[in-house]
Amino acid sequence: MTLLATLFALVFVTELVSWIGKSVLLEFVFALYLRIFYRSTVTKQRKLKSEILVNKKELLQTSAQDQFAKWAKLRRTVDKGLADLEKLSNEIASARTSFSLKFNSAMWVMTTGLQFAIGWWYRKAAVFYLPPGWLGPLTWWLAFPFAPAGSVSCGMWQMACRRVIKVGERVAKEVLAAASTEGSTGPVPSEGQGKKEKTGAGAGAKDE
Repeated sequence: MTLLATLFALVFVTELVSWIGKSVLLEFVFALYLRIFYRSTVTKQRKLKSEILVNKKELLQTSAQDQFAKWAKLRRTVDKGLADLEKLSNEIASARTSFSLKFNSAMWVMTTGLQFAIGWWYRKAAVFYLPPGWLGPLTWWLAFPFAPAGSVSCGMWQMACRRVIKVGERVAKEVLAAASTEGSTGPVPSEGQGKKEKTGAGAGAKDE
């Protein structure tokens, strides 16, 4: 039962990652990574962006002819701020590239890699045994390739779990889509109700 539950959990996590999307998970986890390991860099980048915007606004409001000294000083400040901002952005971009490589490798190992490893390690083990004569001559197919006769192999159990999870995902999406459609569209009045409302409105106009 432990092998059965472990394989199901691995397949479920793999399909869940595929459903959510690796890019979405990468963005979420990388944001946490930045907050923990690059908090000062992110704070400095945010502060520098604000300062550059303020200095640019003041630079645009300063005349290069009438206030050349002030304009030149603001120009140097903006240029220096942009250079520093580019360095910080390059540092974060480099960290993101390195993190993305490690994240994708870790995700592969934790999902697909573990499935391959467990399937190979327990290739001759039975996940569970079927009742005798339950599927007749097709029983050997469920034990493919190396599991004992009359049992379900790791590979076949993974395929069955993946199929069931995909069907459940499709059903859940259809239910959610139907619920959102019902919520966005209000109750539509029937033809009889519409006629009664028109008749009542006409009678009220005549009485007036």
